[in-house]
Amino acid sequence: MSSEEKKESMSLCQLGAVATAPPERELLCVFGTGDLGRSLGQRLLQAGYRVVYGSRRPHSCGPLPQGAQVSSHAAAAQSAHLIFVAVHREHYDFLETMAAQLKGKVLVDVSNNLRKDQYPESNAQYLQRLVPGAAVVKGFNTLSAWALQNGPSDANRQVYVCGDSGEAKQAVAELATRLGLSVLDRGSLSAARELEDFPLQLFPQWRLPLRLALGLTAAFFFYLLVRDVVYAYVVQGKDVSYRIMVSLANKVFPIVSLIMLALCYLPGVLASFLQLYRGTKYRRFPDWLDRWMLCRKQIGLLALGLAFLHVLYTLVIPIRYHVRFWATGAAVSLIRENRTQEFDHPLAWRVDSYYSMGILGFALFLLLGITSLPSVSDALSWREFSFVQSKLGHITLFLCALHTYLYGWNRFLRPSTYKWWTPPGYMLCLVLPSVVLLLKLLLLLPCVDRRVGRIRQGWERGEPAGKRGEGEAKSSKPLMA
Repeated sequence: MSSEEKKESMSLCQLGAVATAPPERELLCVFGTGDLGRSLGQRLLQAGYRVVYGSRRPHSCGPLPQGAQVSSHAAAAQSAHLIFVAVHREHYDFLETMAAQLKGKVLVDVSNNLRKDQYPESNAQYLQRLVPGAAVVKGFNTLSAWALQNGPSDANRQVYVCGDSGEAKQAVAELATRLGLSVLDRGSLSAARELEDFPLQLFPQWRLPLRLALGLTAAFFFYLLVRDVVYAYVVQGKDVSYRIMVSLANKVFPIVSLIMLALCYLPGVLASFLQLYRGTKYRRFPDWLDRWMLCRKQIGLLALGLAFLHVLYTLVIPIRYHVRFWATGAAVSLIRENRTQEFDHPLAWRVDSYYSMGILGFALFLLLGITSLPSVSDALSWREFSFVQSKLGHITLFLCALHTYLYGWNRFLRPSTYKWWTPPGYMLCLVLPSVVLLLKLLLLLPCVDRRVGRIRQGWERGEPAGKRGEGEAKSSKPLMA
């Protein structure tokens, strides 16, 4: 490991440990020769450790990393103080017979289960009960074999550990730090069940945004289906069901995208007004607002995906059959009637402005999505990231809302717009963005902006001016960015 890598690893350790160079060719033991065991051993060898595998079939355990040794479980455990247990819980029985031999050693349990609450106790607690003389540490179970082989990315660089022995956890933390991983101590071994449930979670931070997107999409789909298709069939006697696949979808996607983009910036506006009302930044936001703010990135990315679908559906409009049929029929009709159609300058201005605002809004929308990627956001300073996500984000919302306003223009004045006395979908989707932009405009007023800035710097309502510095010392980081 180079000195640069050691320096980086030192900064990743969150347990207060000083990441020193590994002892001269320290020997580590790995019980288990499966995919995870082999990948873990290969990573340890690359970091400068010696590795010995413990296997029930040492002579027929398959290919192992070059430079590793293999022997029986008992022989492998004799010369190593730290042992990785990379076997399934069902095969822990052999460890009970080795309890005396494993006394005083550190056992790192990297196992996971197939489902939550599969057993009455966590695997690590069960292992500790089988080998009471050893110090069991739960860790490395959130890393996959692929991540160990190819090097951890920003998304899977963090390793959670828990255990009842502080010295054992410190040893595991120092080892993980030398591997370039970031360590987070979750406390005693009783937290092992929580750690074992982490890999079983399926998009935990995406559940609320996905439900929101699916709910809005379904609601507006059926709403527009009734207004555009059912109304045409019942009232006008026309079958326009062919519009469901493209035309209807091309209305639903931008509507939901604009609403979800507004939902990204509404919690920040609400938080600012809440701080103004309370006159302090030192009181926590309500739980629902905290959860909402934590999933803004996911909401924004889903909104970007829906906007991208809207762009694709719009690009195929000229090649659709019914569009070409209608355009050809209109041209033939003009020829037969020997007349021409006058050029409408106001309409041309409005249509070009409508497309221009849409293109600019989508371009800034893409910029927001790109800067939310960890590899990009890590290269930005906090001020740069805040400028893009906050200031350019509100400009994006404004451009997308203006794009929709230009689409509707003066249609709200026509009685034919309100089929069955219901407003069109684009009118409904403009309500929330307009509210967010108006509230943001209020926050930009000098008198309001000055007060919000003072609160975020530590000022509290009713606090004497001389104690302002004391209030600022409470926290250098506001609860809301």
